[in-house]
This record gives sequence, structure tokens and C-alpha cells, in this order.
Amino acid sequence: MASDGFDVAVVGGGPAGLSAALSLARARRRVIVFDAGDPRNGVAEHMHGVLGHDGMPPTALLERGRGEVERHGGIVVEGRVGRVRVGPAGIDVDGPSGAVRARRLIVSTGLRDELPEIAGLREQWGRGVVVCPYCDGWERRNDTIGVIATGPKGIDQAHQLRQWSDTIVYFPNDVGEPGAGALRTLEGRGIRVERGRVRAVRSNEGRVEAVQLDDRSVQVESIFTATTLHPRDRLLRELGARTIDDADGSWVEVDADGRTSVEHVWAVGNVVDRRSNVSVSLGAGSLIAGAVNADLTAEDIARSVRRDLER
Repeated sequence: MASDGFDVAVVGGGPAGLSAALSLARARRRVIVFDAGDPRNGVAEHMHGVLGHDGMPPTALLERGRGEVERHGGIVVEGRVGRVRVGPAGIDVDGPSGAVRARRLIVSTGLRDELPEIAGLREQWGRGVVVCPYCDGWERRNDTIGVIATGPKGIDQAHQLRQWSDTIVYFPNDVGEPGAGALRTLEGRGIRVERGRVRAVRSNEGRVEAVQLDDRSVQVESIFTATTLHPRDRLLRELGARTIDDADGSWVEVDADGRTSVEHVWAVGNVVDRRSNVSVSLGAGSLIAGAVNADLTAEDIARSVRRDLER
């Protein structure tokens, strides 16, 4: 592999990173993608709500995407990136096979979901236990759906899921008793509240069958819960990218074009936007690729002008 001469290095081979790489490769930019092979939705058997790809395994989408990038001249490298250094000569990326230099960097390393510490829940993650109604609500329609609260927004999640199923069971768990007003809205929509600490999720033959409380078992057929989000932004933070804090934690700040506060460094997808499902990530990757290409073009013009002046 050449150690120099790439226009763009993309760190992260999920939907956002591959989409950006494909657009840039089609623009005849020299692109290299580093793919650690650990996508957020890798535990899911199928994607849902992705136009033209509803029901496709997420691994199949990524495999197809890697092939498309390579077919247009891009390079995809499997493995994790170590250090990244930004300097006047370019951006040096320590890849699994040595250092690579590029003019621009796109970070699309995604995020990690931290699950509630409940016995049996992790084993069902991505199958009987899910988080997004728009991704999985249709497949659970008419199930008896359990909502295990991990924060105040659990009540909102229970109300939202009510449009997919008439039978919603809300488990306040350690979040505590709903206030009087919240309780009235839950009861008014026929959402049952089951109080007590959740001890375990019980399954039978690979399917969720109950939530185990301290003193009883409550039958459900699927479970929705919220996770704690941890953006995989080590590289961006090491480079000194500016961050912002909100109710969901600390995130690297980007502008509308995905540009970070670090010169020549962009970020896209779940690493900077918790709302980026597959569809959003595909579009955002394409959008950010256009901004990066425009920036490279401006630099190409400036270089040409300098050469003319030096003659």
C-alpha cells in the first residue's frame, strides 16, 4: 500500500463512511477506508425502513457498499486505526499495515450502546430486545410489548409504541413511580404499569417470554428499552475537536457540513449524531462527501494559482 497520496482517509466503514467514500471515489478522488468491522447494528438480523433495502441484513448492505467503493477505485482496509496526526504536510493515519497520508479525514466510527444491567437482556439484544420503534415497531405490531424504563423518557417511549400495539406494559424499574399526571396519561391510553425492580428477561427457544420482577413474572413478547450512548470519538478527541454537552452526554461538535473544529477533519454518522439511523447515515455521508470535495477543489485551485505565480 502506498504510504502517501490519498485525497481522503475515511475511518469507519459503516453506512455513513462507505456512503461518503463512494461519492468521493465517484468524484475521482483517491480514497481509503479503514473498517474495524464492528457496526452498531451488527447484532441485528435485518434492517427495516431503509428504502429499497427493507429486510436486508445490515452485513449484506455493508458488504455491497465495500464492493461499490472498490469498484470505483477506492481502497477498503480491514482493521483498527491507531493514532492520527494533523500537520502542515497532511494527515497521517496509523492504519493496521502502516501509516497513510491523506489531505482530508472523515471520521465515521459510530457509537456503542450500553445496555441496562439486567440478566438475560443482552442475549436478546437486536432480536427480542430493541430500542427504535421506527426500526422495529412494525415487526412487533400487536405483540405484548414491554417497555423497561432507564430514564424519564421511558414514558414517552411507551406512549409512542402504543400506535403499534394495543398491549403495552410499562416497567418503571429503578426510575421510580410515574407522577400523577404521567400515570393518568398512561392509564388513559390503556398502558399497564408493572411496578418493582426488573431482575431478568426470560426467554424460551430464543424468544422473549417474560420480564421477571422481584416477586412475579410478567408475560411479554418483545421489549423496548433505551441504552446509554457512547460515541466512539477517541480519534476526534485526541485531535482536540471541540465538544458540546447535552442530556445524553458529551459529543464532538460539527457544523451543517460535518466539519469539526480541527482543520481538514470532518465527522459523520452516529459518532456525532445519535439520530443517524441507516437511512440518515447514508444521506449524511453523501452530503459530507460533497462538502469535502468542494474543500479539496478550493485547495486545488489555490495550488494552481500559486504554481502560475511561481513561474
